[in-house]
Amino acid sequence: MKKILIDSGPLIALFNASDKYHHEAVNFVKTNTYPLITTIASITETLHLLDFNRNAQIDFLEWINRGSVEIHKIGKEDFGRLKELTIKYRDLPMDFADCCLVYLAEKLNLNTIATIDRDFSIYRIHGKRKFKTILN
Repeated sequence: MKKILIDSGPLIALFNASDKYHHEAVNFVKTNTYPLITTIASITETLHLLDFNRNAQIDFLEWINRGSVEIHKIGKEDFGRLKELTIKYRDLPMDFADCCLVYLAEKLNLNTIATIDRDFSIYRIHGKRKFKTILN
C-alpha cells in the first residue's frame, strides 16, 4: 500500500489555526486516503513549535494517539546514513527531522511527502530520485 511521508510543517499548520497553511493542511488530511508516516524527530519538532499553545500540543498528541500517523523508528544502526545525508546537504543545512524523512524515503522506497519545506525539492532519494511534494 502506498504511504505518504509527512513533515512537521503540515503537522504544525494542522494544529495552528493562524498558520497560513492551516486550511491546506486540514483539507489534505480530510481528503487523503493513504497512510501517513513520519519519525519521532518530526513529532518532536512539531511539539516544540506548538509550544505557544498547550491545548494545541494536547490535541496533536491525541491525534497521534488515535493512529492518525504511523511513526517509524530510527535506531542506532541508522545514524551512519543520517550522518552521510547531513554532510551531503550541509550547505542548506539539513535539519535532523528532514534528514530522518529523507532516510525513511530511502529505506521504505517512498517518494511522496506532505511538506511546506522547499528543501525537499533539492533533496534526492538515494542521491537520484526526486520527491513528489504535496502542499509545497
